[in-house]
Amino acid sequence: MIRRIAIIQGHPDTTVRHFCHALAEAYLKGAQSSGFEVRLIDVAAMDFTLLRSKADFESSVPAPSILQAQDTIRWADHLAVFFPLWLGSMPALLKAFFEQVFRPNFAFEYGEAGQVTRKCLTGKSARLIVTMGVPAFIYRWFYCAHGVKVLERNMLAFCGIKPVRTSLIGAIENMTEARRLKWLQAIQRHGRAGR
Repeated sequence: MIRRIAIIQGHPDTTVRHFCHALAEAYLKGAQSSGFEVRLIDVAAMDFTLLRSKADFESSVPAPSILQAQDTIRWADHLAVFFPLWLGSMPALLKAFFEQVFRPNFAFEYGEAGQVTRKCLTGKSARLIVTMGVPAFIYRWFYCAHGVKVLERNMLAFCGIKPVRTSLIGAIENMTEARRLKWLQAIQRHGRAGR
């Protein structure tokens, strides 16, 4: 049963408030109203470098902000990840965050011959809340939501996180205030339910 939730705010822009921020706040409000413990990871506020080699990924010491994020993810039963779709996928900063966080011996373990023998994040679930300029049905059906699938299947599920549910919120630049409010209410309900 879910008791602890980590909200990962993956919008890289810290200069202005975006719909991703309002959605995360709605989720937080819903989760707290149900008595869940919630911690926030704000990727844009973190200080870390890009990984540039296999050796960096496997053996370099993570930055303190990455170690803290790992502690929060380890603590959580459920992850709620918020990000805008940029060029069909997550922003580069969020991808760099996951590369830093989901390292060997945290997210998975290697066995002999470099095979993954254990998914270390089994038992956790996730919801991806993704905003985009294109209508969501076009992204889902024409583009097969490929950029979201990378995170869902190739990162989260690879490390044992399942189920992974998605909320694709499209055409946000032309969205009416009434439609925005409906989305905020829907995401708040997800927070209240811890899913």
